[in-house]
Amino acid sequence: MQSITLKPLIHNGTENIAICFNSNTKLNQQIKKTPGIRWSHSNKCWYLPLSKENHAAIINAAGSTATIDNSLLKPYLQKRKQVLAAQAGQQQICQPPTMPQAIVQKPAVKKTTHPMATPAWNMGAENLTALQQFTTQLKLKAYSPSTIRTYCNELMQLLQLLKNKPAHSLLPADIKRYMLYAITKECISENTAHSRLNALKFYFEQVLKREKFFFEIPRPKKKHLLPKVFSQNEIAGILKSVTNLKHKCMLMLAYGAGLRVSEITTLKTTDINSQRMTIFIQAAKGKKDRLVNLSPVLLVMLREYAIKYKPNKKGWLFEGEKKDTAYSVRSLQEVLQAAKQKAGILRPGGMHSLRHSFATHLVERGTDVTMIQKLLGHNDIKTTLIYLHTSNKDLLKIISPLDDLKL
Repeated sequence: MQSITLKPLIHNGTENIAICFNSNTKLNQQIKKTPGIRWSHSNKCWYLPLSKENHAAIINAAGSTATIDNSLLKPYLQKRKQVLAAQAGQQQICQPPTMPQAIVQKPAVKKTTHPMATPAWNMGAENLTALQQFTTQLKLKAYSPSTIRTYCNELMQLLQLLKNKPAHSLLPADIKRYMLYAITKECISENTAHSRLNALKFYFEQVLKREKFFFEIPRPKKKHLLPKVFSQNEIAGILKSVTNLKHKCMLMLAYGAGLRVSEITTLKTTDINSQRMTIFIQAAKGKKDRLVNLSPVLLVMLREYAIKYKPNKKGWLFEGEKKDTAYSVRSLQEVLQAAKQKAGILRPGGMHSLRHSFATHLVERGTDVTMIQKLLGHNDIKTTLIYLHTSNKDLLKIISPLDDLKL
């Protein structure tokens, strides 16, 4: 009896089932009648999108004419299931499996990155399990999605290098050598090195329960960089260059209330309290709530915005392109860059620079630093004290010795 071998086939960036068999006119006529089937000239075989229904359709088309050989397809599906499971909890680029065999029921309309193209595909089975345990522990400890994504990406840099060598077998000396490699060969920054060490420390100490595993591993000294700050004239130029009312309100919130970009895009309409002249920031960085002041000028703008855009009273204050979705952080960042370009401002700085400018200008106006700390939602006053160094209030009082020279 004729045999049909089913293989995984990545074609045009999508997952497919390749249908391979020796030349047989009768079998070929049967198979080509399968709905949705296509011929690949480059691979010299028929193929169908990877799905449980299409797998069943192939078996049905073969009937009693041929037997089905899944020996090449099965390992792929098993590996695929491991990879998707290991990526659970992250911002996944693949759809999660919905069937026991880890075959997606319906192929996506849009092309998506298939599991073989993900970094996790080259990891060994034990390291895929390690990544899954790592993600699970982060979720159990209620880390934010952003932190989970960052930590997983950092751990994966090591797991990709290890391939089939289990991560749990590493010793502190191995971690030292790896970090030296990352700093000297990959040229990662000091901040990235700290982030990667934090991720590795979490894995070995929180997942594997290795006490003081990182006691002897040094951390690179961080650069002490001052925040990028715009002058008030530059802020005015940015806001004047924006004609879209929604965009202007969002930029005014960043500067007028010192909000992070994610705090602006996730504001609810009910967070604005015009009676108390406050803005409620819910579950911000560190899962902390806080109240910030609502500027009277900003309130006027928000009222104009509400009249024109009519935001959902129980939903997002600033909706995205799709109804009932929050405005995109990336889009707002692009709005600022376009406004800077239009205003002719060359000074580097993004959305967070508006927050830095808010704090710096408050310092220059004599606002108590502890109050600024409260408005910004900082845990440690040391974080807020950096704005004493970005202010030019005291610098303007200093007379340069150059000014005393008679030239």
